[in-house]
Amino acid sequence: MRTYLKMAWRNLWRNKRRTIITLLSVLFAFFLALLMRSMQLGSYNMMIESIVKTTTGYIQIHALGYWDNKTINRTFLDNDTLNDAIRRDDNITLMIPRLESFALASSGNQTKGIAVIGTNPEKENDISGLEKHVVRGHYLTKTGNGVLMGEDLAKYLQVDVGDSVVLLSQGYHGVTAAGEFPVAGIVHFNTLEMNSSMIYMPLLAAQRFYSAPGRLTSLSLSLKDKNKMKADAAYLGTIDPDDLEVMTWSQMMPEVVQAIQGDNIGGQVMLGILYIVVGFGIFGTIMMMTLERKREFGIMVAVGMRRSRLEFIVFAESLCIAVVGIICGGALSIPVILYLHYHPIELTGELAQAVLEYNMEPVLPFALEPGFFLKQSLVVFILSILAALYPLAVIRRFRLVPALQGKQ
Repeated sequence: MRTYLKMAWRNLWRNKRRTIITLLSVLFAFFLALLMRSMQLGSYNMMIESIVKTTTGYIQIHALGYWDNKTINRTFLDNDTLNDAIRRDDNITLMIPRLESFALASSGNQTKGIAVIGTNPEKENDISGLEKHVVRGHYLTKTGNGVLMGEDLAKYLQVDVGDSVVLLSQGYHGVTAAGEFPVAGIVHFNTLEMNSSMIYMPLLAAQRFYSAPGRLTSLSLSLKDKNKMKADAAYLGTIDPDDLEVMTWSQMMPEVVQAIQGDNIGGQVMLGILYIVVGFGIFGTIMMMTLERKREFGIMVAVGMRRSRLEFIVFAESLCIAVVGIICGGALSIPVILYLHYHPIELTGELAQAVLEYNMEPVLPFALEPGFFLKQSLVVFILSILAALYPLAVIRRFRLVPALQGKQ
């Protein structure tokens, strides 16, 4: 066995040009496939992270029916029993209590409908990094009364840090909610919608404003391992199934899931086209190699080598090319993907504006996951094996005398 493998390896380098051409076909196929897939998965991960951090969390607990009818009356009381049950799940790293509703913001003659998010300032900053978006003023304090306002909203209302904004809404059970709040800070978000229609305030201040002491619209949960999300949701669903509803981000955002699935299919089609082109390239190179070596095959069979052993040697040659091409392609792509993973490409101009409209950062991220490395390696390896079937068929069927004469 070892002798035949040595023969296969040495046969490859008898014609270096032919071998290098085949190796480059495998190498660039693997390199391009990894870059395409890494960019695609990176975009999906960024889309999910943006949704999870700024809105729903991986898992959200809210009152039964709240997601279908988001009213301040569909709230629930924050309680120790619920919090203790959540803490018992080791995969949950953070829970953020929120009280969310709508209000009419007014300053002078300017008014606008806005979304109000009452949250725990420290926990909110841990998951979304809200404090780093403050461009003027200071961040929220847990017991304070100041609010954070989107930059575009502040321009529209003609207010700045230190000014006050009047909020008017409907509180819990129809109580009139009205209050004047100082602008503690101006924040710049990466998303146009949040910049122009969002106000953050401390949870305690929001509960006072809406006359809903101790009540929450949601508990958003962050996870250590997102692959366990469904199992965690199933566990949390047993805590209070009659009054509370537990939903994953994919259940709350089915349109995002559908968009990812649709784009993923398109990406796989593009990868398929790439592999078809490269597969024919590998097959063409191996076919030429086989036709050039027919006389060699005939001589080896004539001196006593069994065709099955000759088939093994030729098959081993193809496997060696595949393995070396995959290793070289991986060695070339991993540093590139690593760099792009930690230094994503920044988008500018109209493309950046288009991305911002989808509440995503204007960057082109690259994912770094072992799973797609293994999958793409397997695909390239299978393509090489399929291309190797042609010389095996030729060896099994060629006629000895015409092959020795170079006529076949």
